[in-house]
Amino acid sequence: MITRNIFLNISPLDHRYFLSNKELFEELSNYLSEEASIKYCVKVEAALLKTHIIMNNHDDCEKLIKEAESLENTVDPAKVYEEEEKTQHNIRALVNVIKEHLSDSIKPYVHLGATSVDILDTATSLKIRDVTRNVLLRLLIEIEEILIKIADTEAGTPQVGRTHGQHAVPITFGFAISEYVSRLGKSIIKIKEASDDLRGKLAGAVGAYNSTSLIVKDPVKMEEETLSYLSLKPSEHSTQLIEPEYLLRLLLEINTAFGIIANLADDLRHLQRSEITEIREMFTETQVGSSTMPQKRNPWNSEHVKSLWKAFCPRVITFYMDQISEHQRDLSNSASSRFVADYIAGFAAALNRIRKVLSTLYVDKKKMKDNLVLTGDLVLAEAAYILLSCSGEADAHEKIRKITLECEKSGEKLSALLKKNKEVWEKVSNQLNKTTGLDASDFFDNPELYRGQSVNKAKSLAEKYQREMLVLKEKMNG
Repeated sequence: MITRNIFLNISPLDHRYFLSNKELFEELSNYLSEEASIKYCVKVEAALLKTHIIMNNHDDCEKLIKEAESLENTVDPAKVYEEEEKTQHNIRALVNVIKEHLSDSIKPYVHLGATSVDILDTATSLKIRDVTRNVLLRLLIEIEEILIKIADTEAGTPQVGRTHGQHAVPITFGFAISEYVSRLGKSIIKIKEASDDLRGKLAGAVGAYNSTSLIVKDPVKMEEETLSYLSLKPSEHSTQLIEPEYLLRLLLEINTAFGIIANLADDLRHLQRSEITEIREMFTETQVGSSTMPQKRNPWNSEHVKSLWKAFCPRVITFYMDQISEHQRDLSNSASSRFVADYIAGFAAALNRIRKVLSTLYVDKKKMKDNLVLTGDLVLAEAAYILLSCSGEADAHEKIRKITLECEKSGEKLSALLKKNKEVWEKVSNQLNKTTGLDASDFFDNPELYRGQSVNKAKSLAEKYQREMLVLKEKMNG
């Protein structure tokens, strides 16, 4: 066994991000490490061996099946690596080591009818399915549920809506968060569906069942039975490889979710700017924001999430490039496909970090209200234009636009200048009362009243995706 100081490791995943995500990365290693990859290959070989034992109806069938099932605990990955030094072939090395743990009567059945990629591709589907279900989806659902809670709790918290970094019209903070409830919620559901559709194969060197046709009359059924032990369905068509699109679609949807949390992190980072300060990440008593400026409270966790996305998102190009393999199979993905594990680890680290940000998020409601009225009641210029137009004024937009320019020059409130134009104010007031029942003076003194369906939308989306996540968890536990 090789022991190594982690600070001698090259990848930051193996030192810096391991140390900040110890529990998570230990869990990921059960699926993504080299040891785990060998163990998953053993699972596939054991499933094939069980199929052979049952097909041949051995007298001591039950005992032999237990031998096959025990391989997961008896095969030492280090021994497989030692054997590979001799064979220079990973699967043949695995087969040789497996045989050391079996009775003579079933040794001939080990790997019988399979090609290396039957084992490797099926093992990949298994481990990616399992890490998605047991780690990624668990984290994603937890994040979604935190977002749901924020959206519901802050559904009525007034906030100014922004476009292009400029104040637009009033919304609520719960409504702003419900955007991510919706976007991430849909992506989580698709990730679950794509992970459930990962496939396996036992179709031989070119996918045409040549070898297994010499063993059984129905090689397709043999494939189905072998994969059933692993809760996998066969690839609809195989070359030496499983059709790559099953895995590709999952990775692309994971990349979509990665982009969503990066977008969320970016929004949270900007809301922490000194001139905005509507929210705050947790900052511990011993935490330092700057090596020279003691007052700094940098939103570094949110920035870290976006930075991880910048590092890993471009790898989607490699996922596409690995879609192509020539003449049933080449080895042009032999190195590139190994980095899928790094990608998943990077995504998991980002999920862990955004969960930390959201679970300790401080919402400054007073500052949100202050920012809403920072430009007086100019955020109601749209409302004034709409009301004036609905009252029959053909040139309503231009009239209100000119009044807003006058507001900027004079510093007066929009409502004050509207009131100076008695005809405009009367039309706006009457139309407002007609459509909403609100008093115009009260409306312009309280911009948060102009919030459309913000509250209802935030609450309805929170309710919808709370149900969706409950259904999803039931399916995963069922």
